[in-house]
Amino acid sequence: MAKPNRKPAPEDAVLQYRNVISFRVRKALGGSNPDWEDVVNEILTQAVEKIKSGEFRGDCSVGTFLYTITSRRIIDYIRQKTRVLRHAPEPLPFPDPHDEVESQERSRDIAEAVSGLKPKFRDVLYLYFYKELSRDEVARQLGITPRRVSERANYAIKLIRKKVRP
Repeated sequence: MAKPNRKPAPEDAVLQYRNVISFRVRKALGGSNPDWEDVVNEILTQAVEKIKSGEFRGDCSVGTFLYTITSRRIIDYIRQKTRVLRHAPEPLPFPDPHDEVESQERSRDIAEAVSGLKPKFRDVLYLYFYKELSRDEVARQLGITPRRVSERANYAIKLIRKKVRP
């Protein structure tokens, strides 16, 4: 006596993959994430609805169909949870008063070190860094070669660092 070929109900076909889907979702979202069960239930519900509505045409196996839905739903969940507001930037943290005091002290130390330099070094620093003239323009104004401008600037910076460092 041959049994009639009865096509399994969509719910039965989907539910046999529940453990595989659960494992995949837990692995992707993390077992400590309390939402993983909700995501699994959404996937199963969505799969049953798509099979009943005829969106699942049978071009592939039910397992492949569920794998695709699972992958897409995991990606959607992660995107939703990691969405960042682009129009509202993070507020800047309050400045630390100690940083402000240290910055002022450092500026004062640097200014003191610069004022202690010989005028030929001070002039090069002023024109090159403060006025932002090119090396050639500084050389023309001071009547020296561009190479000498670089040498004086580098030497002046070395002297300032030596005086400012503890």
